[in-house]
Amino acid sequence: MAVNKPTGDNARKGAVKKRSQTKTTLGGASAFTKRDKASGEFMGVKKPAKGKKAAKKFKGVRLEKKATKKKKAKKS
Repeated sequence: MAVNKPTGDNARKGAVKKRSQTKTTLGGASAFTKRDKASGEFMGVKKPAKGKKAAKKFKGVRLEKKATKKKKAKKS
């Protein structure tokens, strides 16, 4: 289980289990969306700060792997 103690050091001890995050776009800027792994429900979005193009990640939440596209073989 992830805990935020000791207070004041701005660090998390351990990973957040049962959640993942994925990189998304929000109005042309990149954002991170947090998701519950059991239900698949989207829980929150971290938006970029004003004037920035990218948002920071959620602390301690694992990243989902990007889906890779398979290339089709050309027929000659």
